[in-house]
Amino acid sequence: MNISRIAISLAGILLFGYCGTLRAQVRQTREEYIDRYKHIAVEQMERYGIPASITMAQGILESDSGNSLLALRSNNHFGIKCKSNWRGERVYHDDDTKGECFRAYPTVEASYYDHAEFLDSQPRYDSLFAYASDDYKSWARGLKAAGYATAPDYAQRLVRIIEENQLYLLDRQDGERLYAQRYGLERDPEEWFSSQSSVETPAVSTAIDPDNYRVTINAHEGYNVYVTNGVHYILAKEKDSFENIGSKFRISAGNLRRFNDLKDKKAQPLPGEVVYIERKKKRWEGNARHHICREGETAYSVAQSYGIRMRSIERLNDLKKNQTLEKGRQIRIQ
Repeated sequence: MNISRIAISLAGILLFGYCGTLRAQVRQTREEYIDRYKHIAVEQMERYGIPASITMAQGILESDSGNSLLALRSNNHFGIKCKSNWRGERVYHDDDTKGECFRAYPTVEASYYDHAEFLDSQPRYDSLFAYASDDYKSWARGLKAAGYATAPDYAQRLVRIIEENQLYLLDRQDGERLYAQRYGLERDPEEWFSSQSSVETPAVSTAIDPDNYRVTINAHEGYNVYVTNGVHYILAKEKDSFENIGSKFRISAGNLRRFNDLKDKKAQPLPGEVVYIERKKKRWEGNARHHICREGETAYSVAQSYGIRMRSIERLNDLKKNQTLEKGRQIRIQ
């Protein structure tokens, strides 16, 4: 009898471990999320005038690309709370305070439709509709100013997501086709980005000199190069290593690890991970002074998000090494 109980217990443990592994394997990527829902964002833009790039960026940020507990439990991809006029299903979730009421939807599509209706019907967002549907930066600032989210850098986060993923293509005529062809543009990508931006693009040699490379987005050796806090970075690809990234940007693997606060000489980047190609700053140079922590964040993840050295984050906030930060904690970034 005891042997049977032990066997059942072991089977349960193995099944639990298998389910945990399976769940980790099926986590939705950002690219999959965009491909799945971009057509809804474009539909809402055509109907309401809300930039599709803004809708997609908010969905990515608020739902962790559809992987957050709130999104999985209730199909709520925009963090919209119940309010007194909500008559639909509800779910309770810890956010700014414990057990807050959030809207629940039968489908993800219903969440997208309600998000557009929510912005269109709330007087505090009226000023946003004066902006063009391709002016994502003004929309991002306007959402923050109107109080959509409490994070002081909410606008910067939205813009970063839009520019990292070229979501601004969705705001243009025939945007879905442009987005689908973003890596196969007939024109030279540097020429195309220059024609779409008011930022003057300097000439780029076969190797990037970070001191002279001062555009928001460009391409080099098959990588898009981005900038945050005045520091340039790329997103690692599948099977990337610091050695092969370094060879393409003429930076040693050791320096790349130092730029990214990694002391382990064997450390390698994960696919989609931010890799800085120059040294990060000691302080955030934007307007925000603080970062509001999300669940599971560390000094390292905050430092990578803002282009700030991890040691600076630790010193500014008197943090211990590898300390996990509590959700909602206010972290100084300058």
